[in-house]
Amino acid sequence: MSALLDLFRSPRRLRLEAERIYLRPPRGGDYRAWTRLRAESRDFLTPWEPTWPDTDLDAAAFRARLEAYARDLHIGEAWAFFIFRRTDDALVGAIRLFNVRRGVAESGVIGYWIGAPHARQGYMAEAVAAVIGFAFGELRLHRLEAACMPDNAASARLLLKSGFREEGYAPAYLKINGDWRDHRLFGLTAPG
Repeated sequence: MSALLDLFRSPRRLRLEAERIYLRPPRGGDYRAWTRLRAESRDFLTPWEPTWPDTDLDAAAFRARLEAYARDLHIGEAWAFFIFRRTDDALVGAIRLFNVRRGVAESGVIGYWIGAPHARQGYMAEAVAAVIGFAFGELRLHRLEAACMPDNAASARLLLKSGFREEGYAPAYLKINGDWRDHRLFGLTAPG
């Protein structure tokens, strides 16, 4: 249990390793790389994300995002990670474990995005695998959930390849790019 408490107290030491990438919590110094990658990936990401506010890429909005991540981490409800390529420490995307529920549920939800220049290169598959290991290992969760829109075939393939099972369909599930969109629902339970 003390190792779990260390994760709450020392997010700077938290680092998940994979073959070609590593994941760590976002830091203030990541702002330039983050805003550059998000800006160059805007057209690629817009169909799959909530509407971006006009100030979304501003430094103040990034600081507010980091503060929200820190609050969520402090109360044990979410872990946010930026994904970096090992060869050059380039930011390639982000993944988040959130809505962590303890007690009888012991579950959480994962969500992710990848920058357009890094899509379909397997980086997100490695990141999802690392977060699954973290969730079922260090955090001792029992179940993970994820969702994607029906026309996001790449995300559905990624989830299925990562061991998730398709469990259902939710009409008007999330407001994406200004419209309430249906989603396919996926789940994964811890082995054993």
